[in-house]
Amino acid sequence: MTGIILSGGKNTRMGGRNKAFIRIDGELIIDRTIGLFRALFDEIILVTNSPMEYIDYDVQIVTDIIKNKAALGGIYTGLFYASSNHCFVAACDMPFLNRRFIEYMIGRIDAYDIVVPRTPDGFQPLHAVYSKRCIPFIKKLIDSDRLTIRPVYKHCKTLTLPPDVITGFNSKERMFLNINSLEDLDNITRRVTPERCSVRVPPADAPAR
Repeated sequence: MTGIILSGGKNTRMGGRNKAFIRIDGELIIDRTIGLFRALFDEIILVTNSPMEYIDYDVQIVTDIIKNKAALGGIYTGLFYASSNHCFVAACDMPFLNRRFIEYMIGRIDAYDIVVPRTPDGFQPLHAVYSKRCIPFIKKLIDSDRLTIRPVYKHCKTLTLPPDVITGFNSKERMFLNINSLEDLDNITRRVTPERCSVRVPPADAPAR
């Protein structure tokens, strides 16, 4: 299986700062994610529109095939380049990914095209498994500029993991937390030691590490 990390956002609500380089509990989110993915997947693909920031990372770095198509375009790009039939997709700004839950999701693939969690807040499309069989329909959505991910679940063979399944892996209720804004960062800071939560901003003319 391939692990896909989506890091294509414009970070406008973070003042232009790359969310992947936020330091949580003493470690950059991108380092946490890549370290976890190395333990789980044979191949890691990072989809980003700022590839030079990740030049020192030993992963496959690709840019969006079709620009400015939001997360759906990132999923499409990752699936296109993946050598595996199934891919686990996660956003770059999720510091509390749970290995046991990801392994559980992988174990439920069977003949499904998609395995996606659904919390009381709705689907978690950037913490889901997708098959390359989804590519043609995703491409149709992109071509028609319909950039919401939910129609893919209706069209493809999808296994939805309900809240009662998720709860056993998510006792601290932070598994799907992501950092979209400074407010989100402040909320997460309350959950960890404050001095161990910070934002690292790579110089414009230097690699990320």
